Amino acid sequence: MPANLATTDLPCPLWRRLLALVYDLLIVVAIVMVVGLLCQLATGGRLIHTVGKAAVPIWYQLLQALVVMAYFISSWRRGGQTVGMRPWRIRVTRDDGGTLTLQQALIRVLVAAAPLVLLMLEPVIGLHATLWTLLIVWTAWFAVGLFDPRRRAVHDFAAHTEIRRLA
Repeated sequence: MPANLATTDLPCPLWRRLLALVYDLLIVVAIVMVVGLLCQLATGGRLIHTVGKAAVPIWYQLLQALVVMAYFISSWRRGGQTVGMRPWRIRVTRDDGGTLTLQQALIRVLVAAAPLVLLMLEPVIGLHATLWTLLIVWTAWFAVGLFDPRRRAVHDFAAHTEIRRLA
């Protein structure tokens, strides 16, 4: 492992994780916009139908999900850091300190994104209530780390990973 990627045994505080996530959110928005533009160009501008209510094709939603997942998985597998993790000097590792396997990265991203399934509640409980529910569940997802000595979130427990500070 290169010297600049050596990790300490200190767990990453929740505030660093969340700030790194904000940075990554900016990257994800850019990725989604580029994929959206390419899909709009490929469909001649007829990707989303807005007669009455917006209708987004399922293939487009799946493509966006796959591209965002690929960003996180490739970043974690190649050096253990996303763009957002670099300025905060944190790195995702296996429990033993090694690089994530493909299976671990896939489990981690799927469990981290699992609360997005709640978006299907929108037609039943409305957008406002759905977004609050999503926020509460994600808060609980990360709040688990406040009680764990190694500061692991739910997706870290599921994938046997943790976020460590860089030396």
